[in-house]
Amino acid sequence: MDGERRVHPDCINASNPYHECVEYCFKKIAEAKAKLEKLGLVEAVSGQSRESLADKRIEEESSEEEEEEDEEDSQEPEVDVNQLTGRKKKLFELRLKMSRESLADKRIEEESSEEEEEEDEEDSQEPEVDVNQLTGRKKKLFELRLKMNEARKFNQTDVGSEKKKMEAPTEPKGISKQKWVEARQKKIGKILDANGLDMSKAYMLDTQEAAETKYKKWEKEPTPSGWDVFNQKTLYNAYKKRTKNIQVDIEEYNRMRAADPEFYREASSLQYGKAPKISKDKIDKMAKELHDREEKRQEFSRRRKFREEKDIDSINDRNEHFNKKIERAFGKYTLEIKNNLERGTALPD
Repeated sequence: MDGERRVHPDCINASNPYHECVEYCFKKIAEAKAKLEKLGLVEAVSGQSRESLADKRIEEESSEEEEEEDEEDSQEPEVDVNQLTGRKKKLFELRLKMSRESLADKRIEEESSEEEEEEDEEDSQEPEVDVNQLTGRKKKLFELRLKMNEARKFNQTDVGSEKKKMEAPTEPKGISKQKWVEARQKKIGKILDANGLDMSKAYMLDTQEAAETKYKKWEKEPTPSGWDVFNQKTLYNAYKKRTKNIQVDIEEYNRMRAADPEFYREASSLQYGKAPKISKDKIDKMAKELHDREEKRQEFSRRRKFREEKDIDSINDRNEHFNKKIERAFGKYTLEIKNNLERGTALPD
């Protein structure tokens, strides 16, 4: 017995610092010791701690209760319902009803499983039937079954493809392309090894069409960027591109040059700054060229790759462009909300 706290060392609640043993605790300790003495375990128990004693006692009591329940369930003696009265009769009727319901549920499950197996066998076999011999309701029923089977197959394939799409690993941009390049290089390396060539001779595997497209790409000059857009070479190339479709009339040019002695005026000329006489059709051609150039500038847009597997979340091209801008600005903040809506966890129960 502890001096400061009145706690017996063999008490179950001895580890509780706020517990103090009372008469009920001493009674329980005495009963436990008597039970252990009957079983002949007093010597073994004397060297053990109080926690192990409590655990053993709980295990023994639970095992005894389980054995009693098993004996009751296994024996189930025949009871005369007429002899039972009051509460016992109600309890017996309730147990009887529960056992009957469990048996009925088992029987229903077995029957349903047998029916499903039979339906699967019938669907797998599908005996050949001559549709021309069927008439009336049988023909409609046969066609309806064919449509149902076809719809079920389509649903299964769609579910499989959707599952593959959802389970596809999400990779950042660039990794998938890098993997594709590595796999292509391995494939080309195997073919070169089979032909006794090294990677420097990989161009020998190209077809004529592939080689022509490759040479065209090499011959094509890269588009100017940065300060190169405003240098003299780029401006001159743009001028040639604009004037390559203009038809020049040499005879008219020579005639205008002969009519005007100061056709090429200098700064000291008195006619300097004076516009020569130009026909109206030439002015119309110049206006048309400027108009076409403005339309082409408005229609120009960088070609973007169309991704067929991407979800459609727009009603037209303008709305798609707006959605992309919104996604760039606020996509990282609305990602969790979007995922919750797709999973259905954001909706109330």
